[in-house]
Amino acid sequence: MDVYRLTRGFPREELYGLTQQLRRAAVSIPSNIAEGQARDSPAEFRRFLRIAQGSRAEVETQILIAIRLGYTADANAKNLLSLLEELQKMITKFITRLT
Repeated sequence: MDVYRLTRGFPREELYGLTQQLRRAAVSIPSNIAEGQARDSPAEFRRFLRIAQGSRAEVETQILIAIRLGYTADANAKNLLSLLEELQKMITKFITRLT
């Protein structure tokens, strides 16, 4: 939800560029976690958690690009970057426990 709020302020010409890419990557995180959990295999769940980690890294990178392009203020993005860091720790810990 935070990514959608953040991207509302992006320039209109980015609607089919960075805005869409950022939103897709953000939605991919919980989607991959849910899909992995629905599999009947810890190994499959770990694989989908790693895919979610990749999507999380995409979101982080794209937010940093948005900051550099001046599409968002540092203050708006810093909270989101902090949440992404916390999410990374949580997913990593979850992967470790499934091993």
